[in-house]
Amino acid sequence: MSARPGLGRPLVALLAAACGLSVACITFAEPLLDDIADEFGISHAAVGTITTVTQAGYGLGLIFLVPLGDLVDRRGLVVVHTLLAAAALLAVAQAWSAPVLFAAFTAVGLLAVVTQILVAHAALLAGQSERGRVIGLVTSGVITGILLARVVAGTLADLLGWRAVYLVAAGAMFVVAMLLLALLLPGPRPAVVLTYPQLIRSLVSLFVDVPVLRIRATLASLIFAATAVLWTPLVLPLTKGPFLLTRMQVGLFGLAGAAGAIGAAVAGRLADRGHIQRTTGVGLLLMLAAWLPILLMHRTLAFLAFGALLISFGLQAVHVSNQSLIYATRPDARSRLVAGYMVFYSIGSALGAVASTLVYARAGWPGVCCAGGALSAVAAVFWWLTRHVAPGAVPPRSGDTAP
Repeated sequence: MSARPGLGRPLVALLAAACGLSVACITFAEPLLDDIADEFGISHAAVGTITTVTQAGYGLGLIFLVPLGDLVDRRGLVVVHTLLAAAALLAVAQAWSAPVLFAAFTAVGLLAVVTQILVAHAALLAGQSERGRVIGLVTSGVITGILLARVVAGTLADLLGWRAVYLVAAGAMFVVAMLLLALLLPGPRPAVVLTYPQLIRSLVSLFVDVPVLRIRATLASLIFAATAVLWTPLVLPLTKGPFLLTRMQVGLFGLAGAAGAIGAAVAGRLADRGHIQRTTGVGLLLMLAAWLPILLMHRTLAFLAFGALLISFGLQAVHVSNQSLIYATRPDARSRLVAGYMVFYSIGSALGAVASTLVYARAGWPGVCCAGGALSAVAAVFWWLTRHVAPGAVPPRSGDTAP
C-alpha cells in the first residue's frame, strides 16, 4: 500500500535525514575531544566528561521533553526543537570557556531527543499497513547518521578546525527545521488533557497498563547492553599486538553497522506483514551467533567484521520490531511510549559499556565475548518465554483524553 498523501518517499526521506542529523549531533564530539581539550586546557582524562554531560542531557530530554508530543502539536514541537538544537550547536561553536562549553553540550544532548519525537510522529502519520516500513526507513536514517558522524566530523576538523563542525551542523539543522516547517504534515490534535506533571507521572502507569512495553523495553536493555559490550572495549585489543591498528582503522569496523540500516528496513516491512515475533526471534539468534566469530577474531579480522555485521543486523531487526509493536498499543500515548522504551535502551547501553571494560580488565577478550554471548542468550530466552503475552492494548485511561 502506498503512503498516504503527504507521506510519500520525499517526506519519509526528510524525516530520516532529520533523525540522522539530530542523532549525529551527539556523536560529532568523539573524534574531536583531543582538539577541544587542547584549546580549553582540559586534561585528556577529564575531557570525556563532554560525552557524559551530552548523554545526561539526552536522558533528561527523553523523560521531560519527548512526552510533550502527546500534549501539544507534534509538528510545532519538532520545528521548535530543531531550531533550538541549531542554537545549541551554534553555542558549542562559539563557546569561549569550559563552563559555557559543557552547558552547550548538555543542551545539544537535551535537544537531540527530537529524533524520538520525529519517529513517533512518522508512526502517527503512516497508515497502519505501512507503519513498520516507515519506522524502519526512519530508523535507517538514525543508523546512517551515527555511522557518518565520526567521518564527517573528523574530515571537517582536519580541514577547518573543530568549531567548523558545529557551525556546519548548526546551519544544516536550521535548513532541516525550515524544510520540516514547510513540508511536515500536522498530525491529529493530541487528545491528552493531562497537566504536564501528570503527563510525566503517567510514564509509570504506561508500564503498568501495557505489558508489551515492559517486555520490549526489557528486551531493548538486554540487546543494547550486549552491543555495548562489543563496541566499548574493542579498541583495546585491536590497538595492541598482533593487530597494532590505529584508532581510525578500528573505527572502520563500525561501518559493519551499515547492515543495521538494511536490518531496520527489512524488519519494518516484515512487521507490516504480521511477522514481528518471527523477525524478533531471527534477530536475537543472529546476535547470539555473532559472538562465535567475534571470539575468533585473533585468527583473522574477517571473523570480527562478519560478527559485527551479524550483531548489527540482528540488533536493528529487534529494535524496529519492538517499536512497531509498542506503537500499536496506545495511539494516544506514542510519545510517552517511545520515551519509556528509549530510557531502557539508554540504561542498557550505559550498563553494558561499564561492565565490558571491567570484564576486559579481568578476563580479556574471551571474557568480553562470554559476557556478550550471555546477554544475547538471556535476551533470546526472555523473548521466548514472553512471546505469547498479549500486547495489552488498552483504551486511554479515564481523564487522559478529551471526551
